[in-house]
Amino acid sequence: MVVNDEPGCRDHPNERDGRRRAGAGQASPHAATGGEAGGPLAGVRVVELASLAPATGPLQRGRRLVALDLKSPGGVADLLRLVERADVLVEAYRPGVAERLGVGPDTCRRRNPGLVYARMTGWGQDGPLAPRAGHDIDYLAVAGALEPLGRAGERPHAPLNLLGDFAGGGLLLVVGVLAALLERERSGVGQVVDAAMVDGSALLTAFLHGMIGAGLWTAPRGRNLLDGGAPFYDTYRTADDGFVAVGALEPAFFAALLTGLGLADEDLPAQYDPSGWPRLRRRFTDRFAERTRDEWAEVFAGLDACVVPVLAPTEAHRHPHNAARGTFVTVGGEVQPAPAPRFGRTPAAVPRPAPDPRRDLLDVADVLAGWPSRS
Repeated sequence: MVVNDEPGCRDHPNERDGRRRAGAGQASPHAATGGEAGGPLAGVRVVELASLAPATGPLQRGRRLVALDLKSPGGVADLLRLVERADVLVEAYRPGVAERLGVGPDTCRRRNPGLVYARMTGWGQDGPLAPRAGHDIDYLAVAGALEPLGRAGERPHAPLNLLGDFAGGGLLLVVGVLAALLERERSGVGQVVDAAMVDGSALLTAFLHGMIGAGLWTAPRGRNLLDGGAPFYDTYRTADDGFVAVGALEPAFFAALLTGLGLADEDLPAQYDPSGWPRLRRRFTDRFAERTRDEWAEVFAGLDACVVPVLAPTEAHRHPHNAARGTFVTVGGEVQPAPAPRFGRTPAAVPRPAPDPRRDLLDVADVLAGWPSRS
């Protein structure tokens, strides 16, 4: 996984241009190499160049580290030695930086025609914004994914950096790499994968564009069915300042919600009559405020009402469902999400702890020794 030990503020991964050198008081660039143990991708060899994106803890687990100075001919030569035997190379520099360093896709694929060269950027490899810096919130904004997010009458609100960096970025890159590897089985050659967070963020709004086209998303932000406008699809504060999440969209679930709240016999507005939503919201707000989060969880435990407690990341692993499924694992003493999805015939191995760049660096020769030449 990508490693950055440089102190101070974090710029977008596209910011780095390879100027850092080993032994100059700053961390050198690192290449991370995937292992070959367990899972359906066992034996697939991935080399990932360091960038400035967050890459600590779970995001680094299972990697091996090699320190390379890509501003030196020797460092470039070592990287190309890895590329010759790799299946995938991942880089997250600004457009043109890898080419200037001598490790662009043309150079790498001359060494290894089967290589999948995966490029992760915010704005993509071309377009007016391609050379510019950006962050998750910027990509969401330009993609049309940020404007719909937020409460009625309030500013758009970014949901952490989950949509752009990870869903629209990292997962889009993974899908692209897997598709390229699958196509390589037919053609015998690799290709370049251009994964841009702005593209992925736009792709995530496909369903929203469908609803707009069908006339089902016409109200301003915060007043539609799935954006907090409907009182039966929202969160509510409880007596202990906790929260519950309510997703009772279908009539049967809405009826179970009213039963759990003790409102089944009350004369309330129809579920899908927007003119009655303010009254429903007031009744739900008042009722949920009468008990604690966990008390409501107990009330709804036996009802199919789509009502669950809102859990913090530090407590989610203790929920009975997550515990039963092993949704979280402990790696190196740290509780973190388990690998997903799950495979029946080739399950993933328990992740190895993230490597420590201060003590776990390997030489290129060490990595190549574990990568036999392709026959």
